[in-house]
Amino acid sequence: MKNILLSISSGLLLAISWPTYGFPLFLFFGFVPLLLAEHNIRQNKYSKTLVFGLAYLSFFIWNMITTWWIYNSSAFGMAVAEIVNSLLMTLVFLLYHIVAKRASFLISALFLACLWMSFEYFHLQWQVSWPWLNLGNGFANFPSWIQWYEYTGTFGGTLWIWIVNIGVFKSILLFLEHKDKTILYRSAIRNGLIILIPIIISVIILKTYEEDGEEIEVLILQPNIDPYTEKYNTTDNRISKLLTSLTNTEITENTNFILAPETVFADNNRLHNFSKSIAKRTGQDIVKAYPNAHFLSGISLIDVFNDPSRIRQQTNIYKENIFYDDYNSAFFVRPDGTDELYHKSKLVVGVENFPYQSILKPIVGDVMIDLGGTVAKKTTQDDREVFFTRDSIGVGTMICYESIYGEFTTGYVRNKASFLAVITNDAWWGNTQGHKQHLSYARLRAIETRRSIARSANTGISAIINQTGTIVDQLGYEKQGALKGKLKTNDKITFYVKAGNYIARIAIFLTVFIFLFSMTRRRGKV
Repeated sequence: MKNILLSISSGLLLAISWPTYGFPLFLFFGFVPLLLAEHNIRQNKYSKTLVFGLAYLSFFIWNMITTWWIYNSSAFGMAVAEIVNSLLMTLVFLLYHIVAKRASFLISALFLACLWMSFEYFHLQWQVSWPWLNLGNGFANFPSWIQWYEYTGTFGGTLWIWIVNIGVFKSILLFLEHKDKTILYRSAIRNGLIILIPIIISVIILKTYEEDGEEIEVLILQPNIDPYTEKYNTTDNRISKLLTSLTNTEITENTNFILAPETVFADNNRLHNFSKSIAKRTGQDIVKAYPNAHFLSGISLIDVFNDPSRIRQQTNIYKENIFYDDYNSAFFVRPDGTDELYHKSKLVVGVENFPYQSILKPIVGDVMIDLGGTVAKKTTQDDREVFFTRDSIGVGTMICYESIYGEFTTGYVRNKASFLAVITNDAWWGNTQGHKQHLSYARLRAIETRRSIARSANTGISAIINQTGTIVDQLGYEKQGALKGKLKTNDKITFYVKAGNYIARIAIFLTVFIFLFSMTRRRGKV
């Protein structure tokens, strides 16, 4: 019972630390109860089974409390996310338990931290990608703590959390062994400094950081269309009138960019007819009276063809000899009428892609496809498209889920994005923590890249975020309207943009080395 309570305590500590309702200080102690429970049963004959059960309980509590809102879009999707992600986290902890029985405390602790970061990196790469609970995301609502993410990315936060958790865990073990309170006092000072010093450094960076670059005016549209009852029953003509009306309430001669949300145009648009579409005409009509303005919006596009040589892995089969690619895209219209398209490339699992289709489809059929209102796999593009104005201001456009990926986002900056845009539709989750967490994660991208962000969300929260991750202005959830504001461009490249997730890559190397070392040596002191 004691170990079960410890396991539950870890799950609750991790949950109450999470954005946007939580306080991230608890992250520094969240794993300690579970580590103590594992240590208590390490010599038990059935230790692997017990560790598996206790770890799964902790991680399932954490996952359920923080991401239960997936249920609003799909009960099946929520079940898969909670069960599978908890299982993956549990397997990480179980592997640590196996190594800890054979290696010293220092080696096993280093292995745990590196293995967890390897797991988070893996979660950013594979086809069932769900990095929502990567530990470094936990500071998203406290940007004043993590201004140094411009050097480390979120993996710096993950490493920070594990250093403190392991330090506290070690001190408790020493105290239980020696019953000397000075161990706890020293631990409190040491670990307090490990927490405090990075925060002080971050605050200094924040107070001394100055936004350089050109100031531009953005106009962000929030149409507030219910995706379940209105979206796919609304014609592009009606959308055009609505977006035009919202634009006219706030647009000025100084407006440079007008943003509309993800897939706001969804009326069976064909890729080859885009130049004649209502969507493009809407953008042209809006900007023609404002020569400084550019229109950026989301659109659903379908490309139907019967040439088998054009079939790709993500191509859908309509019927015999008729195929189609389905795109979740962004389009950009300049004052001179020219346009460009970008196709979303980080897809929502189950909703927009069928992971490992050749393996899973014979087993589960089409059950993975219809989780969020779509019945097709989306088609992606390889490069990170940047839309440029005539005077070379570049905007990198992240579509919804893409804003969760730090290293992915750096691709826009390396392609000379002066600022970033996020166009999204978070209404699938209702008025829950889902859309709030999604907004807070965009703040991490601003810090990592030092790029301002203009965020257009269908039902909210639309926002303007500056280069320090501070939300300058926002338009609340379920409000229809237009948000006008100013942001600054930037052409400087941060260390993180250059190096990417280098901490994770080092962690992967150490994970493999330590695992092989511990498995091929004699049993060490535990």
